[in-house]
Amino acid sequence: MSAQPWTPAASFRLVLWNIDSTLLDVAKVTRAAYAEAFRAVTGRPLVQLPQMSGGTESEIFFDALALNAAGPGSTDRPGEELLGPFVRELAGAVHARRHLLAREGRLLPGARDAVEEVGRLSGVVQTVLTGSIKPTAVEKLRAFGLEHLFDAEIGGYGSEAYPKGTMLLAARGRAAEKYHANFTEYSTVYIADSPRDVEAAHVGGARSVAVASGRSSAGVLRDAGADIVLEDLADTAAVIRAVDGLTMAGDGG
Repeated sequence: MSAQPWTPAASFRLVLWNIDSTLLDVAKVTRAAYAEAFRAVTGRPLVQLPQMSGGTESEIFFDALALNAAGPGSTDRPGEELLGPFVRELAGAVHARRHLLAREGRLLPGARDAVEEVGRLSGVVQTVLTGSIKPTAVEKLRAFGLEHLFDAEIGGYGSEAYPKGTMLLAARGRAAEKYHANFTEYSTVYIADSPRDVEAAHVGGARSVAVASGRSSAGVLRDAGADIVLEDLADTAAVIRAVDGLTMAGDGG
């Protein structure tokens, strides 16, 4: 279902949002769910968690197997065969903790207003591009009352087992098919918080708005090649200017 009733516009724009560390912080809850799912499929405790910023669930899982010596050689099943069961266990573990997401997590400053106001721009379609698998992404958004602001059907999720740049390309294709619009590099924006997300925007054909609300500083994000860098989402007008400025020259219709 679309985030809002669609009306024809002179210019179509696609805005993709990362979730974790860009819009909200639920790390405490998701780490516990991750550890539970990891033990369930490998039979081993998750002693060391790999770098998660900008990664997808599939990438993080394979890194975790290596770091925790739970890959081929320590289990009867190779890592590729474990990924499917892990994804299912993770979805269940997050769902079981859904009541804790808002209680122990938080929306980041300005996140709700930024998403709402960007959604009011002419011709904008909003979705998510996230390393989270789709069920957990939806749980996170729902916990903070954000789900209705995005068209989750066309988004990109970590369950796709592809790098984010490839996921972005696929999301653009789904959006083009659903909305009968040509979402070009100049009418597509990815708003996220890590250098890997900036790289994904370059690979996937999108402009990038990097937000220094995660582990990476504004300087690191600039060095990564972000088109625009914001300290956070608290200045709604700055977010609107960034999206508008990066897409107004594009021909997305």
